[in-house]
Amino acid sequence: MILAAVVFMLLQTTVRNFKVDGSSMDPTLEDGQYLLVNRLVYLNIEMDRLAKIVPFWQADEGSSRKAIHAPERGEIIVFEFPDRNPDNPRKDFVKRVVGLPGETIRMFDGVVFVNEEKLVEPYLAEKDHSNAAELTLGEWEYYVLGDNRDHSNDSRSWGAVPDANLRGKVWMVYWPAPGIQILNILDRIPCFG
Repeated sequence: MILAAVVFMLLQTTVRNFKVDGSSMDPTLEDGQYLLVNRLVYLNIEMDRLAKIVPFWQADEGSSRKAIHAPERGEIIVFEFPDRNPDNPRKDFVKRVVGLPGETIRMFDGVVFVNEEKLVEPYLAEKDHSNAAELTLGEWEYYVLGDNRDHSNDSRSWGAVPDANLRGKVWMVYWPAPGIQILNILDRIPCFG
């Protein structure tokens, strides 16, 4: 019984489920699919606090790092919508990371440019013709887009996603049952061309 409680608590702190709502990530993710999200991968560890409890550990004041790694281009993430109005209800979104901290992103005729280099995105089903103004990301900001650009509310509309809003990395689709799959992100990572 104690082991079951420990396993339950461990799962609750490291994994969460998420239901895809809408077609913004078609064809990669479909409306109504259920996902498992790894919450641990982007967890911020405050290194200076850790130094206070771990003997011989040293860290600069205010320093932090990710438990495993920071988001990488091409990863599909779940995050809290970066609404600046505290009266609005909180809602989580799922999108793909295309811009990393410090990069400058722009879109012209559906083509994403990162620091003026064209981003090749093999996972897109249809050619999109949208444009987006240039945006330079801050130190802890990410630019996210849906794979179905014509039907996606994303960074083109509301800007960058702050690091504090990250919920986790999509790990797998677990429902509907015939669609169980561990996302092979390596097949979908964009590159420059």
